[in-house]
Amino acid sequence: MITTEFDKVIIVEGLTDKKQIEKVINDEVIIVCTNGTFGVERFDELLETYELDEKDVFILVDEDKSGMKLRKQLARELPHAEHIYISSEYREVAATPEKILASTLLSKHFSVHPIFLI
Repeated sequence: MITTEFDKVIIVEGLTDKKQIEKVINDEVIIVCTNGTFGVERFDELLETYELDEKDVFILVDEDKSGMKLRKQLARELPHAEHIYISSEYREVAATPEKILASTLLSKHFSVHPIFLI
């Protein structure tokens, strides 16, 4: 179990998504990569490791077929999770411009680096 004082968790699909978010975010948050595959055992491991039932969980996945499938699955398993959506124009979290991603995260009450809000 990972013990941390961070109360927020963002679940993303891959490492490039995580890196894109890390560029713009200025908040104490855990970013968890599912790496695209997501079975019951993997979910149970994430649930326990990151104490997902006791944290504010946000789901930020790509706007493509696999991302929507993952979002649906996570919504079933984590009904308390809040969803963050990117524009289908960009399709992928990693391809979303930093400025757009920053304003999207800001709208969900995350602190972001001000440089991306100009």
